[in-house]
Amino acid sequence: MARDSLKAELDRELADLPPDLRWHEWLRRCEAVLFASASPVARDDLARVVGQGASVDLLIEDLQVGLTDRPYAVLRVGGGWMLRTKPAYAPAIRAAADVAEQTLNLNEFDIAVLAAIALHQPISRDGLKDIFGKEISRDLIGRLAERGMIGTGPREPRRGAPYTFVTTETFLAAFGMESLRDMPDPEQLTDAGLSDP
Repeated sequence: MARDSLKAELDRELADLPPDLRWHEWLRRCEAVLFASASPVARDDLARVVGQGASVDLLIEDLQVGLTDRPYAVLRVGGGWMLRTKPAYAPAIRAAADVAEQTLNLNEFDIAVLAAIALHQPISRDGLKDIFGKEISRDLIGRLAERGMIGTGPREPRRGAPYTFVTTETFLAAFGMESLRDMPDPEQLTDAGLSDP
C-alpha cells in the first residue's frame, strides 16, 4: 500500500518543465536510483521514475557520458545497471574505507571453481571433480552459495539426480560482467596460462 501511494506522489511526466529540464530531472532520478541500489537495477524499474515517452537506454547513455570524469561509472550487469567505482580508485577506497565485509576474500582455487561453474554450468560436484581431479568440498560450495555467487541449477537427468550449480547475478556484479558472454573462452584461458589445454 505504501509503495502504491509513493508511486502516486511521483510526477513521472513532469509536463510543467521544458524538455531539456525534464530530461535532466529524469537523468538525476535514474542516477539516484542506481546510487541507492546495492544490486543491478532493471530497465523496467528505472522506467517507473521517468516519463512514458522517455528512453531508459538513452538516459543511461547520457548518464555514462556525464560520469566520464567521475571516479565511478554505470555498468551493465546481468539484467540491469549499477554504479561501480572505477578500478583505478580501489587502492584509495581500501586505504580509507572499511570495506572488509565487501571484499570477496576468495583464494585462487575458489576463483577457479567459480570460473569452472560459470564456463560449464549447469555442473554437478562430479563434473567439478572431473575438471579438478579431486573432490570439491561441500564447505566450499556452501561458502560460494552463502555469498550468493552460485545457486542450484536443474538436477542432472540421471539416477540419484545430483544437484547442479550455476552462477548468479551476484557473481556477474562481483566481477563486473554484463553476462557470461563476457567470460574468456577456454582457449583464451589456456593461452594466458590459467588452465591446462
